Amino acid sequence: MAILTVGRAAALVGVSVKTLHHWDTIGLVRPSGRTWAGYRVYSDDDVARIHRVLVYRELGFPLAEIGRVLDDPDIDARAHLRRQRSELVERISRLEKMVSAVDRMLEASKAGMRLTPEQQVEIFGDDWQPAWVEEAEERWGDSAQWAQYAERAAGMTPEDWKGIAATTEALNADLAAALRAGVVPGSDDANALAERHRALMSTYFDCTHSMQACMGRMFAADPGFTEHFEGVAPGLTAWLREVIFANAKAHGVDPESAVWE
Repeated sequence: MAILTVGRAAALVGVSVKTLHHWDTIGLVRPSGRTWAGYRVYSDDDVARIHRVLVYRELGFPLAEIGRVLDDPDIDARAHLRRQRSELVERISRLEKMVSAVDRMLEASKAGMRLTPEQQVEIFGDDWQPAWVEEAEERWGDSAQWAQYAERAAGMTPEDWKGIAATTEALNADLAAALRAGVVPGSDDANALAERHRALMSTYFDCTHSMQACMGRMFAADPGFTEHFEGVAPGLTAWLREVIFANAKAHGVDPESAVWE
């Protein structure tokens, strides 16, 4: 039978000496032996009890409950441990899935748009600047939405991007036509266009009405976005902003105080 001092026992099981002293004080794990000098020492059975305490603690049991489980003669300790082992296996499985998801996000964040610069220009047109992707990552790379975009983008094929480009072109054409036709922000037709725009943004990340309102403010304030929309149709930037704002209001969002969720 091994005889361990508190320091050696703590090192063996991976807890601090302070923790073992505390467990001794509350009666959770009391070393059962003493040296000739009167120092308490831990036996094999004591160390086994420490391991059981660690298992229950990992499962979230409070110390008082752990002591009751370990000391109650009416509780089948082996059956209880088998149940806890099953829970631990399930937890490990969930954690492994979470680790895999994080790994995918890390790979996605490295990959981003998986198109060569030449493919990007071919798909999005001669006005497209491949550097915009890097600029966007520098600007929003720490956000949850960028992580979501990166994960989705990593799984897209050139054909997927061609479909998105076609959807974007069609929406821009319909926005310009609606502006020229005098479609009023807040009307059914304008709200339908706002929802098409939000759906397009949701291709990249989940876009709420509040987030879309923030984008409407950004379109009008950011020279890069303004130049883009004015290139589609003069006056489109301000009109689209009002269309987005009116649709947000219809969904209970104050566009002026909307926040990025």
